[in-house]
Amino acid sequence: MRFFSLFLVSLLLLSFAGPRRTPLFNGKDLAGWQVYGTEKWYVQNGELICESGPDKGYGYLATEKPYKNFELTLEFRQEANGNSGVFFRSSVEGTKVTGWQVEVAPPNHDTGGIYESYGRGWLVKIPDEKEKILKPEAWNKMKIRVEGDHVTTWLNGKEMVDLRDEKIGAANGSIALQIHDGGGIKVRWRKLYVQEL
Repeated sequence: MRFFSLFLVSLLLLSFAGPRRTPLFNGKDLAGWQVYGTEKWYVQNGELICESGPDKGYGYLATEKPYKNFELTLEFRQEANGNSGVFFRSSVEGTKVTGWQVEVAPPNHDTGGIYESYGRGWLVKIPDEKEKILKPEAWNKMKIRVEGDHVTTWLNGKEMVDLRDEKIGAANGSIALQIHDGGGIKVRWRKLYVQEL
């Protein structure tokens, strides 16, 4: 009887715990992801790495599963020209992406801002005083929360953007990491977790 009571209490606690964070990256391979383009995506020492390939084009690594409402946390470290980004509610055909990007870029290039690819362009750039929040060539923590038409981004614990947008609210799609065109780019990623809302 006592065991059964403990079992019931455990079930109740789990039901009130709410959605759980789940890892998007297993630290071993690209399971659950799909590569678009010819740029390099590989795993090394438990880290996910994107690096320019010989074509020096755009490249994407997108989740096979779509995510509508979620909170994503991750860490990134820029090496060389760290021009990259995190797309949400996106779809990719070849190397053309439809969706919205939370910018990951070198200093003074709006990391944490939101850009709409093949659409309206920049929706929100970050204020100049927030450019110092990015830590060049060090690990940075990013959080992205997307719920309905509301998107909020944080970098290293500081809020970067708070946006409401009707077009975003109507969309659905994958989470995707980007490598920018131009060559000479390398970015490391780790601790990618998503919590569906």
